[in-house]
Amino acid sequence: MGLSTHVLDTMHGKPAAGMSVALYRTDGGQPQRVKQFTLNADGRNPDGPLYDTATLQRGTYRLVFDVAAYYRSCGVELPEPPFLDQVALDFGVAHTEQHYHVPLLCTPWSYSTYRGS
Repeated sequence: MGLSTHVLDTMHGKPAAGMSVALYRTDGGQPQRVKQFTLNADGRNPDGPLYDTATLQRGTYRLVFDVAAYYRSCGVELPEPPFLDQVALDFGVAHTEQHYHVPLLCTPWSYSTYRGS
């Protein structure tokens, strides 16, 4: 299955449709942006998995979620600077034959993540 992500807006109880997300490869020095996308109505990458099993490589990665911009676009009044602006999740892929699903559950003031299935 490769690598995938999913974002849930737990403030409003819905997928975070319209949130901007960037994926970086972080092995060996400067992070290299691999992909930039906007989440679809289900809170997922509209193109499907970020990597399939054949192209996912062992190493370290970063997903950056533009949380503050998303909540502002939903009409939520945020302070300046916002408590959460961009949420960066750094994670490692050790077993490329396995599926790595990296969900984010967020509000303007909190977030959680886990390795999903």
